[in-house]
Amino acid sequence: MSIVTKTGDKGDTGLMYNRRVSKCDPRVEAYGVVDELTSAMGMARALTQSPYIAERIFSVQKDLIALMGELATKTEDLERFKKDGFSVMSASMTAKLDTFAKELEGTGLVFRDWVIPGTNPSSAALDIARTTCRRAERQACALHESKCLENPAIIVFLNRLSDVLWLMARRVEADEKLSGGETIT
Repeated sequence: MSIVTKTGDKGDTGLMYNRRVSKCDPRVEAYGVVDELTSAMGMARALTQSPYIAERIFSVQKDLIALMGELATKTEDLERFKKDGFSVMSASMTAKLDTFAKELEGTGLVFRDWVIPGTNPSSAALDIARTTCRRAERQACALHESKCLENPAIIVFLNRLSDVLWLMARRVEADEKLSGGETIT
């Protein structure tokens, strides 16, 4: 089987359960942005020197794969999606992010001013992931408002994730400062 299927050569793409839509469909845009987010987080994971941050990024990336599947499923196919054993966003996934946030805030981070991204490659990648996450959140909100997305847990998850990514970026900046690098706060 080849990755080159040519089925999208005319500007359409497949959703779950053989549904075809335009590549500029809002649902495709939403899961496409989540794909970008997952990739940005992968870059941050590859760059970080912190096993703690890397492990948490990887955990969230797995949840984002599930989220992409849910976004790629039309509302009328969602019950079938669940019956087929696929995960949907839930409060427990957001609770995991809440735990990460509390852990990070408990490390003594101090917030004084606006942050200018780019202190180090890892924090810069986390800030790119954070801003991509905010775009994914806006796309999810648009789907929800147009009645194409029933699960509000997706919006809550993305909102919380952007906060966690901000905290992660500040943590790796603080860790660099402790090891002799510079930070901007």
